Amino acid sequence: MSYCLNPKCQNPQNPDQARFCAYCGTRLRLGGRFRALRLISIGGMGRTFLGVDEADDSNAKCIIKQLSLQQQDTNNAQKAAESFRQEAIRLQVLGQHPQIPELLAYFEADHQLGIAGEPALVHKYIEGESLATELETEGTFRENQVRQVLIELLPVLRFIHSHQVIHRDINPHNIIRRPPAESSLSQLPTQKTRKRFYSWGGRGSELFLVDFSAAKLTTKSVLARTGTMIGSAAYTASEQLMGKAIATSDLYSLGVTCIHLLTNVHPFDMFNSLEGKWVWIDYLRQPVSDQLIRILNKMVENLPNQRYQSATQVLGALGLPENFAAIPVTSLSTTVTPKFETPTWKCVHTFSEESSGINSIAFSPNGETIVSGSTDKTITLFNWQAKTVVAKLSGHLNVIEAVGFSPDGEIIASSSWDNTIKLWHEYTGNLIHTLSGHSGWVKCLAISHNGQLLASGSADQTIKLWMLKKASLQTTFFGHLGTVNAVAISKDGQLLASGSADKTIKLWNLVTGKLTATITGHSASVESLTFSPSGQILISGSADKTIKIWLLKRDRYLQIPKKPLLTLTGHGNAVKSIAISPQGNTLISGSADKTVKIWHPGSGELLYTLTDHLSAVTTVAISHDGATIASSSQDNTIKIWQFE
Repeated sequence: MSYCLNPKCQNPQNPDQARFCAYCGTRLRLGGRFRALRLISIGGMGRTFLGVDEADDSNAKCIIKQLSLQQQDTNNAQKAAESFRQEAIRLQVLGQHPQIPELLAYFEADHQLGIAGEPALVHKYIEGESLATELETEGTFRENQVRQVLIELLPVLRFIHSHQVIHRDINPHNIIRRPPAESSLSQLPTQKTRKRFYSWGGRGSELFLVDFSAAKLTTKSVLARTGTMIGSAAYTASEQLMGKAIATSDLYSLGVTCIHLLTNVHPFDMFNSLEGKWVWIDYLRQPVSDQLIRILNKMVENLPNQRYQSATQVLGALGLPENFAAIPVTSLSTTVTPKFETPTWKCVHTFSEESSGINSIAFSPNGETIVSGSTDKTITLFNWQAKTVVAKLSGHLNVIEAVGFSPDGEIIASSSWDNTIKLWHEYTGNLIHTLSGHSGWVKCLAISHNGQLLASGSADQTIKLWMLKKASLQTTFFGHLGTVNAVAISKDGQLLASGSADKTIKLWNLVTGKLTATITGHSASVESLTFSPSGQILISGSADKTIKIWLLKRDRYLQIPKKPLLTLTGHGNAVKSIAISPQGNTLISGSADKTVKIWHPGSGELLYTLTDHLSAVTTVAISHDGATIASSSQDNTIKIWQFE
């Protein structure tokens, strides 16, 4: 299949060898050479495609990145285009390293598409799997495997730092392991054979450092300025969070990456913010030498001057010579002119309801659809990318309080002041079941990650647990002395948290069905709850204007925190909703003070405040890729935010 690169094309799919798009007439080969095969991702700055280089005898695969300028004003478009051009310049220099994707081409707007085109760059496609995928499929890395990661990547960092470039986004997703050169797609390993297939440091497999879109130069003038926080926050050094990235910031990120690989625990859950130190050793599942522990601890020191000051120093600590290189590198000397980027979270679209406040929203699992529940008793489905209303569902007899998707995206659950929960088929919009049993309005809902359980909290002071597919009541939890405003289920499905107007949080064991603990600390109603991805952290938002982060040590026995790990202040009114990204590196809160705030959950630092809403923010939600935030408000709007 050929994919049309015209952003306005309504039917971009074309036959394999077509020269022009059958729908809009655009040339299908960029520069007469590169053909897009399929869309990989859409972000705030543009689109990424898997493509093929038809000028190559073997039709080698490539990555095509296309900048999106059409929806930006002239000033922002010029800045974005210049930033994109600088990424191409960086890749042209750095791509000559054998472990960095090689830049194949760069195209300015209007040159090759046959219409008012968008800038595009093309670089080599690295066949293989990310270390994040390996960690997910195979579990924790052994010490010798982590050492090999350091041995292969530290020379790459030494190389890019010698060219005055900081990567700024080193994490397991941006490290790709390429299989042996003689392998083909049909020979790629299965999960059972992967460890044998990848030789962990043998010449048959190599680690590649990818995604230099966040990289910046490190001239003296740049280092003297405060810039922008870019990168995956859970792996990001404190100085980089404040916009002052330096070379040791990359060493910090690589150190955190190695700790994640050794423990398979999210970095956010291994940093004790109260004491300002890492506690990752407590999460080790197998022995690690004192030498490697010392090296990693020094790489992730909070103060930059206490870390290793160069990749060469880390190699020395590993017992390797200063000039060690895992793969020989050709000497390069290219000067790049520094440019500056200032991206931030921006509202990219607003959906409006004519006369009804919006109480709740949720993203579909595939990120394409947003469902909302409103005071006018209706449920609305939006395709936020197409900016269209897909459907409106009616059936409730009163205000809708909460909505949510099942993990497979097939079921929408809604709850209402009419004391019921309704289950809808997402595709047809048909009502499947009505769940009755609460004697008060149903305030909140949560669906387990395996899609089997639905929890509901009510003004009748109870939590009910339902079998979702069977639409049957399993059990009722009693214990709160006020309306249950929030419920959340841990990812492993073993723990239910509930928050109430009685100012308490209760933890329920879903295996035994018993109350495990009651957590106190808020001075007003608990309005919102969420678990971290690992389930080791519980986060609560309250009418006392604060967000509290609680560390739950869940080993053989659940250890109940006597006080919060962190208390986040900054909102001027009740914190109505909180959400954490699936990666655990971004915390979002919405408040009756009309603002949305974005925090670094590990440090508790407030990063951004979004102020576009005109009334209380009722719900915040984040897409499964962490790239898009949605917020709903009593100002009758839903706003879509992206980092641009």
